[in-house]
Amino acid sequence: MNKINFLKESLKSLKTSGTLFPSSRFLASKLLKSIDFETTKLVVEFGPGNGIITKEILARLKPDATLITFEINDSFYKALLKIEDSRLIVSNQSADKVLEVIKQHGFSSTDYIVSSLPLTNIPKPISAVILDSAYKSLNPKGYFFQYQYSLTYYSALKEIFKGNVDLGFEPLNVPPAFVYTCQKD
Repeated sequence: MNKINFLKESLKSLKTSGTLFPSSRFLASKLLKSIDFETTKLVVEFGPGNGIITKEILARLKPDATLITFEINDSFYKALLKIEDSRLIVSNQSADKVLEVIKQHGFSSTDYIVSSLPLTNIPKPISAVILDSAYKSLNPKGYFFQYQYSLTYYSALKEIFKGNVDLGFEPLNVPPAFVYTCQKD
């Protein structure tokens, strides 16, 4: 999906896409820098959109590892299905189903979740269930990476991850983004 198609789809579904512009390679690098791609067997991605970050994950993922993505937008879902990579599993379900889906694919938990979900646009009861499911699906010391365009979810993430949240910032993205690195204790 090119940038023009991304913009058109984002305009139609701004509430679920959360932005008019795809993520920059700089934001993708900042989100993925703490992932140990040498040892991980499973990475989970919430809200991959047109697959910019998905492709970056796949470029770094070992041949025997798996990436499971969760995308509810039908146009983005169909675009993700066009990525030809046997390590990629594309789920057209809400991220709150993460535990069920990873178990269906032979995993009990994951070390890493990368999220591009526009949490501030998602009703609080739904985002609370998604974040709770994400926390439960992580291994001890597992990481949840989230970017947002505001600090709205900083205190909520600190509460869920018992204070284990580092805040970063990526100015080379449109718009500039805050990057939350949350670790399960």
